[in-house]
Amino acid sequence: MFFASDNAGPVHPAVMEALNEANSGFAASYGADALTVDVRTRLRNIFEAPDAAVYLVATGTAANSLALATLGQPWQTIFCAPLAHIEEDECNAPEFYTGGAKLTLVGDSDKMTGQTLLDTLTALQVRDVHRAQAGPVSITQVTECGTLYTLDEIRAITDQARMSGLPVHLDGARFSNALVALGCTAAEMSWKSGIDVVSFGGTKNGLMGAEAVIFFDPAHAWEFELRRKRGAHLFSKHRYLSAQMAAYLRNDLWLETASAANASCARLAAGLRAANIQLDFEPQANMIFCSIPRVLAQRLQLRGATFSVMQGSIDTGPPDALLPIRLVCDWSITHDQIDQFLEIVSS
Repeated sequence: MFFASDNAGPVHPAVMEALNEANSGFAASYGADALTVDVRTRLRNIFEAPDAAVYLVATGTAANSLALATLGQPWQTIFCAPLAHIEEDECNAPEFYTGGAKLTLVGDSDKMTGQTLLDTLTALQVRDVHRAQAGPVSITQVTECGTLYTLDEIRAITDQARMSGLPVHLDGARFSNALVALGCTAAEMSWKSGIDVVSFGGTKNGLMGAEAVIFFDPAHAWEFELRRKRGAHLFSKHRYLSAQMAAYLRNDLWLETASAANASCARLAAGLRAANIQLDFEPQANMIFCSIPRVLAQRLQLRGATFSVMQGSIDTGPPDALLPIRLVCDWSITHDQIDQFLEIVSS
């Protein structure tokens, strides 16, 4: 009953098999191997972007930070929501890799809108030499609250950014979960909606550790390559990143695992509602935020359930006090495990 994070789930057997197959003989290093060429072609086809520049890194933090550093300058500011992943969970890595660009928070929640972006840009309209200049816009999809930007919401943001001459980055650590939930194509959720660069996640969805960075304008390619190398994220034995991503894309495994995670989340959410547990946000992908009595949290923990307590202590305090928790379903969680968790909740 492990619901703490989809980062903690196992690697998909097909990915392990692909790694084992890649671990034979010799292959060109630093991304010059045949597997990497194949992965680039596959991702270009999936995104309907034959000229896209496609690169692999091992972590989502590297994908986001290097992408934003390529789009922005040290004297600029990056616009994001207050609960964007780059603000909440990356230890100022974007600021570090950009060489000093700051973050400007837009709105007051997990999502910005075209209007809140306009309001922020209007407030910062006078940008003399003494102030940070306007730079890239970044959105997190799926958001840190488990919600989604619809295609119309993405277009409203990118339209506003475009009018101000600003590029837009999509942090897609859970890109696959969002795509399945929205029922759209990769192209529709990216460049067709005005996105300039995507961090295409795999680690949270069955990979050992591989993420793709996809620039729809190949003019950014050389700068990204230099930044990736200078930032110590160009793997010499690159085929092991590519083997993971190749397996992920083959036979639509990336959609299969995301669909499984989302379906498990829906099953869990329905069971929690049936047990009169109030959900803090409408779960739209594979994450649930809710509040449960401390005594229930203790009982779940005692029975072997793992989850994230967002605030407060599970061990000390009034038994009936509500604790905010996060539950995340990965591709491998079973119906039996979900039902066992719900049985404890109901009892």
